[in-house]
Amino acid sequence: MNAEHTFLNVGIHAISSFSNAYRAWALLLTMLVVSCGVLANAQTPMPAGDGKPSDAISINDSSSPIAGSSSRQEQESEAPQPGKPGNIVGTILDQSGSVTPGATVRLTSEDKSYSREVVSGDNGQFSFSSVPPGHFNISVSSEGFGEKTFSGELASGQTYLMPPIVLSIATVVTAVRVAVDPVEVATEEVKEQEHQRVFGFIPNFYVTYNHEAAPLTTKLKFHLAWKSSTDPVTIAGTAFLAGLEQAGDQYSEFGQGMEGYGKRLGAGYADVVASTFLSGAIFPSLLHQDPRYYFQGTGSTRSRLLHAVQNSVRCKGDNGEWQVNYSNLLGVFGGAAVSSYLYPTTNRATFTLSSGMIRLGESSLAGFVQEFIVPKISKSARRAKQQQP
Repeated sequence: MNAEHTFLNVGIHAISSFSNAYRAWALLLTMLVVSCGVLANAQTPMPAGDGKPSDAISINDSSSPIAGSSSRQEQESEAPQPGKPGNIVGTILDQSGSVTPGATVRLTSEDKSYSREVVSGDNGQFSFSSVPPGHFNISVSSEGFGEKTFSGELASGQTYLMPPIVLSIATVVTAVRVAVDPVEVATEEVKEQEHQRVFGFIPNFYVTYNHEAAPLTTKLKFHLAWKSSTDPVTIAGTAFLAGLEQAGDQYSEFGQGMEGYGKRLGAGYADVVASTFLSGAIFPSLLHQDPRYYFQGTGSTRSRLLHAVQNSVRCKGDNGEWQVNYSNLLGVFGGAAVSSYLYPTTNRATFTLSSGMIRLGESSLAGFVQEFIVPKISKSARRAKQQQP
């Protein structure tokens, strides 16, 4: 039972107990009591036993229009406001302290979202306006000067006065390529080879101690062949061999006396000239091969020995590559064929074949001598070897 019914029963019971004289006053009193009970009932909260939420509206409820408006205002006041743009001012100078007009100044924000470019004025000054605050980078370039960079931090609404930017004169790097004429190099090398002599007097022109020697031109190949064939020691050696042949009555068909000696000398020298030009000039020029022996000097004895004996069948081409020595093979057997017409023989084919094989062996033997013996007994060879890289 609620408080309103309780106070009503009390009032009725009081009315029945009093006399009629006092009914009016009792009735008035009862109405007063009832009114008080109603007021008390209105101020008493509802019990929460039914588990239902109250229908009362709170002014703090977020669903309230007033509350929502207030919340949005608070959020807007708490949100970060964008910074005010600022200005950047600076001056470009050279190393002497003079202003540098016409320099290109490029401004870039750190995130690359903002970029501007200006040219310094006649007084060397430059300026950027309405620049968003934050970290920035500035690069300055001008003709004849090296590029200069600068970075800084611009605050909101700040006018940033940069320190003077001094440009340095650009360093000019000039690549100089010295192109050496290979013909001139080969000519100088041949001149050096013409001074190479064993025991100081025996010609040793057809050997080089430079592993990267310049290729010989056709002119140099013929020059070397002529120089070797006409050397006084070559002629003297041929004359000495002719004397030995005469003393042993070899090639008796030539006879004896001065006539026989002259025939032997003539045949011998013609054989030397023909063989030298065929193996050292004509075929090397046609086949683009180098007639010289390339001194190895390093490595194991076995590798050096193999290199030496291969001299008769292996040579360096004018392209710098190792290849079959066709020039020597053709020159050896070509010289033997010419020799078969210079010396008396009954079978030129057999003479050519046997003489050619002997000359191949002599070529391999010459390689062995050049590799292992000449450097030990020839001062010019030792000196040339030391001068080469």
